[in-house]
Amino acid sequence: MTRSASQTASAIQIPRPQPTRALNDRSESREAMPQDDRESLIRLIRLAMPRNEQPAILAENLLERFGSFPSVLAAPTQALRSVMGVGPHMLSALKVFREAAVRLQRASLEDCEVLLHRDQLHIYLAAVLAREVIEQFHILFLDGEGRLIADESQARGTVNHTPVYPREVVRRALELEATALILVHNHPSGDPTPSRDDVEMTKQVAAAASVFGIVVRDHIIVGNGKWLSFADTNRM
Repeated sequence: MTRSASQTASAIQIPRPQPTRALNDRSESREAMPQDDRESLIRLIRLAMPRNEQPAILAENLLERFGSFPSVLAAPTQALRSVMGVGPHMLSALKVFREAAVRLQRASLEDCEVLLHRDQLHIYLAAVLAREVIEQFHILFLDGEGRLIADESQARGTVNHTPVYPREVVRRALELEATALILVHNHPSGDPTPSRDDVEMTKQVAAAASVFGIVVRDHIIVGNGKWLSFADTNRM
């Protein structure tokens, strides 16, 4: 017997569309995002790109790519450009906010004995170096009371090597009338384990500085979310 059109329609079970795995993943990812980071990025995007009609989507893409608001601020320019929607205005805004964050962290080290405030020191160094894609060598010049006189970049190298000249380090320390130094460099690989060259360079700088009564108090290697202190691991 032939069914009527209405009977046929009622007999057919039309499945409801189910969310795709990609949509589920995105929803789960959004829920896992720190909401403070997401809201902060949305505000920054609105400030830098007032014509952007979907700041929340760009904020979520940045957080999915880099993990957190601080990591977005510290990300290399080339990596930021790879995120769809990031243009010159956004890059400029991120640069300004990053520099402000570094200055804020540095201010927390002023007028105090630096090595007695390790947590603040590590946060500051991470803001400066943790996301760099090539090695950089910094020196923290300290006065007789262990307070910070200056933080200066002495050299930039390749992805795994930075040339350091002890004579230049000592010369600059004498110019600043520093009595102690903290050597700092980053490992772009993210692993702060010192190499033989790192250990040998530390010995050379310490020996050259000691001739003038200048003490190398520590050498800190900054990785990605990690660090290693020569002083804390009996390598000095």
